[in-house]
Amino acid sequence: MKHSLNILKVVINLNELSLHILDICQNSIKANATLIKIIITEDLSQNSFQVIIHDDGCGMNQKTLSEVTDPFFTTRTTRKVGLGISLFKMAAEMTDGDFTIKSTLAKGTSVIANFKYDHIDRAPLGKIEETLVILVLNELEIDIYYEHTFNKKTYIFDTREVKQVLNGIPFTSHDVILWIKNNIKEGILDIHKEETT
Repeated sequence: MKHSLNILKVVINLNELSLHILDICQNSIKANATLIKIIITEDLSQNSFQVIIHDDGCGMNQKTLSEVTDPFFTTRTTRKVGLGISLFKMAAEMTDGDFTIKSTLAKGTSVIANFKYDHIDRAPLGKIEETLVILVLNELEIDIYYEHTFNKKTYIFDTREVKQVLNGIPFTSHDVILWIKNNIKEGILDIHKEETT
């Protein structure tokens, strides 16, 4: 019973896609990635919402890859249940979508989750700007590339470009954190604005 309650708590806490994304990206960090790409595509004409997370980390062998979607498989020592990937898979499949994970040793891992856009069970994206700020602040040696497309309009945030603009000013600066968060939030709002003629 206690085990079931712990799983339920995790499910309740992962009710936004941005939290799933954060969890998957933390796996990428543990895999010693130097670049994590997060690509979100919303296509209303196809009724689809797709999330791709790709890293250039150490990758997984075929045995690990075949077990990684099992909720009772984990490489972590802090808990006995590895729910992140299995819950993300479940979140996609609950919307009549699908989930794929590909990995190559020494090359990296790609997670692809497809959701039916208008499905009642599709979780909202949530505060993706906060997820990205957490990733930027947690691992300064890792670059984050975020691309978000809504129909045909695209917003891109890339820490490699931001570093060039900052010219040595640390990401940990309060003003920089605020600017990153607002830039991402406004960029996503902008691509969702309806075209006016």
